[in-house]
Amino acid sequence: MVRLPLTPAEVERGRCLGAVLRRARGTRTILDTALDAGVSPETLRKIESGRVATPAFPTIAALADVLGLSLDAIWAEVNRSSRGAAPGRRDEPERSAS
Repeated sequence: MVRLPLTPAEVERGRCLGAVLRRARGTRTILDTALDAGVSPETLRKIESGRVATPAFPTIAALADVLGLSLDAIWAEVNRSSRGAAPGRRDEPERSAS
């Protein structure tokens, strides 16, 4: 499977997501947080740094649970923080050529 390159907006949302998770982690270590969520510390490090801009939903759900965050709160914060990002959304419905 070939992955399409991320749009600038997706990259910015990834950076925002990482910042939200990092703030929520507070003084907890990456190791403790990752192990509690069932993900590798390297995965959490990459998400927090924005290097993994589109992590899998179960990963974010597990991290949210461990950090005491709601998925709605994460989504609202990421969207609020990335409003000024470049256009180019890929989540718009495709239109068929009829």
